[in-house]
Amino acid sequence: MMVASVTLEGRHVRLEPLSQAHHADLTSFGLDEQLWRWIPVPVRTPDEMFAYIDTALDEQARGVSLPFALVEKPSNRAIGSTRYGNIDRIHHRVEIGWTWVAPAWQRTAANTEAKYLLLRHAFETLGCIRVELKTDSLNERSRAAILRTGAREEGTFRNHMITASGRIRHTVYFSILDSEWPDVKSRLQSMMLP
Repeated sequence: MMVASVTLEGRHVRLEPLSQAHHADLTSFGLDEQLWRWIPVPVRTPDEMFAYIDTALDEQARGVSLPFALVEKPSNRAIGSTRYGNIDRIHHRVEIGWTWVAPAWQRTAANTEAKYLLLRHAFETLGCIRVELKTDSLNERSRAAILRTGAREEGTFRNHMITASGRIRHTVYFSILDSEWPDVKSRLQSMMLP
C-alpha cells in the first residue's frame, strides 16, 4: 500500500497537501472555541495552529499520517483540515480523522465531499480493506455524522485519552470495510446531489 502526497479534487472542495502556507487561512477560520471542544488538544492561537500543522507534517515525514488542507474551491481558501492517520501498510488500513471544518461551512457539502474523496481514494487507489473513524463519546453530532456516511459503530474504548482540560475521554470507533464501500459510495453520492 503506497500512501503518498496527493491532491483530491471534488466539485466543492479540494483536499491538498497541508503546509504552513495554509496557516493564515486556517488561523482566520479555525480558532473558534467550539471547533476544538471535543479535540484532546485544542488550537486557540496562531502559534498553536502553527504547532498543529507542524505536528501533522512531522507525522507525515514519519509515514504515519497524510494531512490535507480542506480548500473551498470558489474562494480557494483553506476552511479546515483532515488527514489519514494511523496508516497501517501491512494490514491495508487507514484512519480518517483529525477533521475540522470552519463553522460557516459546517452542514454543507464540504465535509461530506471531503469524506467521500478520502474514502474513494482509500478503497479505490490505496487498496484499503478497512477505514476507521473515531470520535469522543460525548460528541453526539460527530457520531451521527459518521453513522450517516454508512460507517458501522464498533465499540467504545473506555478511558482512552486525557484531554487538555483533564477530562478522561471515552472514544467511539467506527469502520467501513472494502466490501461495504460500494453501498457507502452510492449513499454518499446521493447525499451530494444538488
